[in-house]
Amino acid sequence: MTDNQVLQPIARRSILILYGSETGNAQEVAEELGALTERLHFATHVFELNQCKPEDLFSYTLTIFVTSTTGQGDFTANARSFWKSLLLKKLPATYLKGINFACFGLGDSSYPKFNWAIRKLQKRLLQLGANEIYPTGEADQQHPEGLEGCFLPWMTDFRKQLLDRHPLPAGQHPIPSDVQLPPKWILQLKDENDPVTIPQATVANDHQALTDEYPGLHHLDHDYRPIPHTLSATLAENRRVTPQNHWQDVRRITLTVPDSVSYVPGDMIAITPKSSSADVQTLIDLMNWNDQADRPISLVPTGDIPSPPPIPGLDSYPNLTLRALLIDYLDVKGIPRRSFFSAIAHYTNDEMHKDRLLEFTNPEYLDELWDYTTRPRRSILEVLHEFDTVKIPWQHAISVLPVMRARQFSIASGGSRKKTADGKTQFELLIAIVKYQTVIKRIREGVCTKYLSILRPGSTLKVQLQPGGLNSSIQQLTAATVLIGPGTGIAPLRSMLWEKAALVQAFREQNPGVNPPVGPTILLYGGRNRESDFFFEEEWTELSKLIPMQVLAAFSRDQPNKIYVQDVVRENFPLFFRLLHDMQGSVYICGSSGRMPQAVREALIEAFQHGGAPVPGQPFTRSQAEAYLVDMEKIGRYKQETW
Repeated sequence: MTDNQVLQPIARRSILILYGSETGNAQEVAEELGALTERLHFATHVFELNQCKPEDLFSYTLTIFVTSTTGQGDFTANARSFWKSLLLKKLPATYLKGINFACFGLGDSSYPKFNWAIRKLQKRLLQLGANEIYPTGEADQQHPEGLEGCFLPWMTDFRKQLLDRHPLPAGQHPIPSDVQLPPKWILQLKDENDPVTIPQATVANDHQALTDEYPGLHHLDHDYRPIPHTLSATLAENRRVTPQNHWQDVRRITLTVPDSVSYVPGDMIAITPKSSSADVQTLIDLMNWNDQADRPISLVPTGDIPSPPPIPGLDSYPNLTLRALLIDYLDVKGIPRRSFFSAIAHYTNDEMHKDRLLEFTNPEYLDELWDYTTRPRRSILEVLHEFDTVKIPWQHAISVLPVMRARQFSIASGGSRKKTADGKTQFELLIAIVKYQTVIKRIREGVCTKYLSILRPGSTLKVQLQPGGLNSSIQQLTAATVLIGPGTGIAPLRSMLWEKAALVQAFREQNPGVNPPVGPTILLYGGRNRESDFFFEEEWTELSKLIPMQVLAAFSRDQPNKIYVQDVVRENFPLFFRLLHDMQGSVYICGSSGRMPQAVREALIEAFQHGGAPVPGQPFTRSQAEAYLVDMEKIGRYKQETW
């Protein structure tokens, strides 16, 4: 534990819940499990995995591990140091003897290494002598009802197991789900005499440009939020790269930082957006918070059990107000989770509304929850409009409304494109602005991409540089490679190509007249129309002069029959067999996590079957082709980064 998080003495009924989360999903699952165990009268502590050491587990009756899998079967950043502490060779097989635990993982079955992080953790805990009290649960992002479709049945049965193992004393009963648990943190007004100063971060500088240099970009914003582990970046470019009449608005966004910062292909920039001032005012009006909206407030803990603050760094925010909190930190347009409905049901006196809200929290009605929220992408603000009798006390806003999560974007720059002419570090991004019509005929916009879509160059942002999962060695970069990236999935692959070009350039400068030892590259790009969304087309010609590269493209709407990237693989079986089998090359697949990755995987298996033969006259059988691809995965020659 960190110094300010002192462990409580072991209680007869105490539970530690540790999570590893990248985008917030695992944290939300951990917090929901925390509420469940509190209702069973366990003293419950919820922390990030990295905030604990293995020896801390002995202070609790039970530990529940919840973690997502990132990259190529990796742990999230806030779980890696804990994981490393379990890998020390000196640890005996009895190191965790006496520890009772349960595990729940979150993953995406479109990835080859589905839920590997939780599987590795569970296996290692058993190796060290810990006792698993309940089978590991695994959620799948591809489930028809999302992560909840796997989590709720597991949680329901797990609750029964807990009560069987740790029955309540005679006369004591679980806290019913319709009884509100006290919030861990609340808001309170500061001294009435404190001056009211609206922080710069919340002052919207909306104005139309005097010239048409940046048409449509009318918001100049400067991010002063004290977000930990961030870089202060300047927006240097925000340019649409698809035609105005194209169905999708895709932007080339360039950020610069004055510091020298190193990064590699596959790394990501995480951007934490803000809520729009108009949406926040709508919420303030709905909740009748106008009297408190612009008065200085502070965040205070409640109860005796220590709980990490919901927003790191908030204590150093100058002159925090409720309006500033809502704009800068809370997500009013996100899709609500079950826990949100459970919370707001306590803030209405309308019995019909209360009953309907509680129905959404019932696992038996998960399909109704899905149809009401996720399928139409209904937002929190819309829910509060429809259930207009709900009036959340402003003091509870931070415990009811979800915290705004950072969104990750793959970096598209590499090699010579990492630096500006004046020596600044440069991050180039390729971002599709999310805007579409739902099944209920309403326009939906992505919270982060909407925020970015109107930002004028000159704006400043707090961004986090995060490691990606491609982990390409110099040997892999210079060897034969197959890069497959439909749409904005081309971003990390462009980074790899510029990095490869830089390595070739450096070799030629050091070895004049000698051909660099670099293998061929196939770039397989997919889009709808060559004229509309062939991103970076002009660069592929330039890069082909620096490195041996062949560009193949699949444009699905340029002919009557749709052609996708997997179809191009099938049209070129011998080429892919030569690079990936004969030349022992690596393949990288980036882009949408829907059907594309599995379709490409199947096409590559067919390429190993029909594109050649490991021994003349003896081609791979289907099972041998599958085994070859699995071996590529194991040694890092088959990598996937999809979202």
